[in-house]
Amino acid sequence: MFRDYVNIENLKTIMSDANEFVVERVKKLNELMQQGVNPYPYSFKNMTHSKIIIDNFENISEDQSFVVAGRIMLMRKMGKVVFLTLRDQEGDIQAYFNKTVLGEEKFEFLKLIDIGDIIGVEGTVFRTKTGEITIRSNNVTMLSKSIRPLPEKFHGIQDADLKQRHRSLDMIMNNEVKERFIKRSKAMGAIREFLDKQEFIEVETPILDTKYGGGEAKPFVTFVNAIDSEVYMNVSPELYLKRLMVGGIERVYTLARSFRNEGIDRTHYPEFTLFECYMAYADYKDMMQLMENLYEYVFNKINGCTKVSCDGVEIDFKAPWRRATMCDLVKEETGIDVEHMSREEIAKSINEKGLLVEKQQVGLVIQEASKGELIIELFEGYSEGKLIQPTFVMDYPAESSPLCKVHRISPEFIERFEPFAYGVELGNAYSELNDPLRQRVLLHEQANKLRAGLETASPMDEEFAVAIDTGMPPAGGLGIGIDRMIMFLTGAYSIKDVIAFPLVKR
Repeated sequence: MFRDYVNIENLKTIMSDANEFVVERVKKLNELMQQGVNPYPYSFKNMTHSKIIIDNFENISEDQSFVVAGRIMLMRKMGKVVFLTLRDQEGDIQAYFNKTVLGEEKFEFLKLIDIGDIIGVEGTVFRTKTGEITIRSNNVTMLSKSIRPLPEKFHGIQDADLKQRHRSLDMIMNNEVKERFIKRSKAMGAIREFLDKQEFIEVETPILDTKYGGGEAKPFVTFVNAIDSEVYMNVSPELYLKRLMVGGIERVYTLARSFRNEGIDRTHYPEFTLFECYMAYADYKDMMQLMENLYEYVFNKINGCTKVSCDGVEIDFKAPWRRATMCDLVKEETGIDVEHMSREEIAKSINEKGLLVEKQQVGLVIQEASKGELIIELFEGYSEGKLIQPTFVMDYPAESSPLCKVHRISPEFIERFEPFAYGVELGNAYSELNDPLRQRVLLHEQANKLRAGLETASPMDEEFAVAIDTGMPPAGGLGIGIDRMIMFLTGAYSIKDVIAFPLVKR
């Protein structure tokens, strides 16, 4: 039994924005049901995707029959002949309906279909005089009657908020949007494939926890009634992955949903996908090789090459990438040899050159800034945006992380790198700290900063500290922002463009 017909008079009670176009479609829906047609059947079998037919057309015989299904994107009615374009996941194919071939009853049925409807078509394949591969239809089935017209074909949805709020419509009207999310899925598979070949083990880490750590970020806070406790959403999976290394998994990774209650811009979003991996008996130089090889593998696998275009600039992710220390990059852009200068000498040079840090004269905050903090500020202000081709920025000041080993040659610095491309940070990596006593000191310093009011500092994680006390092997660790990788892979401008359903203000 079909459901009750929709009463046109009461349509507004269930669909407040029903206009005359919606009303007309609902009338057709009712007529289909009155004819005994279920406009929303349970299934449809034995379809062939359009791409398979088009790619193999030369080998298809004239009497070979196919079944296709898809959304009507274009329709032309010419008396006893109808042409329409069907779109499935793989592409578009034209369908041809002839009244003589289809029969009077089924041809009349075509009057009840609209652009946007999903239908099934069965028939043989031929090429038209204009060269278009086409299904010659001998049967048609309604699979889903659309009661809302699609956006206007040539303009689609232009407003960014509307694109994100109505992503389904955006995907229908802009095939490249759909392809972007298909590429994202395939890229995730390629990442796993690469790591599997490297003998890494994938694990899942908690999203909710009574503590947080592994990244300098303000967490999201919620409450779990079952344990009567406030909990935090995952900022980073780092501490759990290291505990798994202590437990004996020498190569471990996760693709984790992570949450940081901070700003939204072109490359930042409060909910994102973070890839983190740890490799025992390795250091940060090994992680550079792992990252550049991973990028090269994924880009070749998905795009067939390592080159992409950003605003007309060609970026090549082929390994090996450039390696440069933070101090050398600062010297290149500012002329200040920060590595071999004291904090006071750096501050003096900054003031003499009239350089700006965070839109303020550094001299106004110099009493509060350490040498390392000044180096980082100079890098972020003058060097970061100049890194167009993929570059590993190495050897950060010691102040930048409590989870990293001191540089084996220069103790003012740590064995940390961040990769950049087109001015965008792509990840973070260390030669991981495994000295339990130094680790405890640094964790307590972080906890003290939190107690002093620094929201991005982390509380003491005693379970993690106990694990490190037990002994963690030397290791290299790497974190990669997957959303930013997908931005480059698909040519997307904003991180919101590679997140299927980003937050939209109500």
